[in-house]
Amino acid sequence: MSVLPFLFAAEDGPSVHIAPGGVLHIGGFSITNSILYGWFCIALMTLLLIWVARRVTVHPKRGLIQFIEIGAEFITNTVESGFEDKARAKKYVPYFVTLFFFLLINNWLGLLPGVGEAFTIHGVPLLRPFTGDFNGTFAAAVITMGMVYVSSVREAGGIGKFLGHFFVGSPLNPLYLLIGLLEMFTDLTRVFSLALRLFLNVAIGEIVIAVFSFLGHILAPLTAAPFTLIELFVGALQAFIFTILSIMYLAIAVNHATEHEREHLTEESVPETMGAGSVSR
Repeated sequence: MSVLPFLFAAEDGPSVHIAPGGVLHIGGFSITNSILYGWFCIALMTLLLIWVARRVTVHPKRGLIQFIEIGAEFITNTVESGFEDKARAKKYVPYFVTLFFFLLINNWLGLLPGVGEAFTIHGVPLLRPFTGDFNGTFAAAVITMGMVYVSSVREAGGIGKFLGHFFVGSPLNPLYLLIGLLEMFTDLTRVFSLALRLFLNVAIGEIVIAVFSFLGHILAPLTAAPFTLIELFVGALQAFIFTILSIMYLAIAVNHATEHEREHLTEESVPETMGAGSVSR
């Protein structure tokens, strides 16, 4: 989402590198510009949240602390509203709050001047937004959906019971079997939908800002400023969409497990009630 080359705009046209480029080599591994900037964002986010956590008080404070508190409370309420069992919901609040701020900070820091085409090493940008790299968004989606699947299996009480919620009836019925397999395939595509949605919105915003920075030449800060403000909103929106979709994917599976447990307890309690009634008679 970045660039803001401003006065660094190229004379022969806007230059945007969609693919990441290697800038460091450690132990035979190539460290790309997006990974490097992602590490920087993680370090900054960690220090920021630790600093805020140590200054949180009963009475709300203004400024950055209040902003972090509002964001954390908003995601917390979103998680709890998606689950029928609020006690189970609280277990997943830390992950989703961290996920939201990680994506938000990466999206917003990608708008800083100097990120993108401003500074290059052998023609490769030194810094590139982590969420502007499909590898980055895909990794975030894989880890998130991995957590969703592992938690869903644990909450369901086993992989067999988890797979059972994909089928509306007995898998022995060919129609129900086909529907179940389609549901499972659709569920697996969620990894790609999460990754592509975030990546495309960030990359397109990066291209738009680069184009209007080039068209503005020496007035690049003015021509790019409106689109940069829009991307601030888009960055927050996409971080929220990624997070809330992940919450809903997990909530659907967990709520199904909760409903199954409730039905099982009801079935067990009915015979006991009938038996007690027959004894009293």
